[in-house]
Amino acid sequence: MKKNLLSIAILVLAVGIVGVNLWNANQTTSEQKDQQAPVSESTSAEKNEEVVDEEESIPGVDLNEVKEGNPAPDFTLKNLDGEYVKLSDYQGKKVILNLWATWCPPCKAEMPHMQNFYEKNKDNGIEIVAVNLTNMDNGMSAIEDFADEYGLTFDIPLDEKGTVGMQYQAFTIPTSYMIDSKGIIRKKIVGPMDEKMMEDLTSAMD
Repeated sequence: MKKNLLSIAILVLAVGIVGVNLWNANQTTSEQKDQQAPVSESTSAEKNEEVVDEEESIPGVDLNEVKEGNPAPDFTLKNLDGEYVKLSDYQGKKVILNLWATWCPPCKAEMPHMQNFYEKNKDNGIEIVAVNLTNMDNGMSAIEDFADEYGLTFDIPLDEKGTVGMQYQAFTIPTSYMIDSKGIIRKKIVGPMDEKMMEDLTSAMD
């Protein structure tokens, strides 16, 4: 009888020890999880801060410079004819500054409207300066073939280093800027324009 009681006591003690060990293990795991959560959140926050910093600071680009109401930053580029042109050469005229590439479907849709508008208004103090994003395009022959195919007669400066495209934030193309006769940016347009839209926008400028 005493042996049976002793065996039962030992069994109960063993079960109790196992239960305590399991409870301690669960507590330890829970504490570890609680301690890890803030680290994960902190890491996520640090990543988010890095993304924001990258968006706010693009090397060589002042995102605050090219805005409606600001003077259009000047640049000098070589055009398809091999001549150097400056944006400031057109001051005194209304300018549509367009940024485009040959592989861009919306650019292809826009070009006939742009050419028709130019032919009607080139003698009315309006110029089109269509900067080709040459560093992102398919080579000079593709650009020349495109200009010939669409019969483009306005100026096509070549942005071979990509500096003007970055400066004028051509992250989606076509991107256009309406610049008044005093060289001030009056409107930024992202996406293709038709002839009517060009007429309305240029009419609204001095």
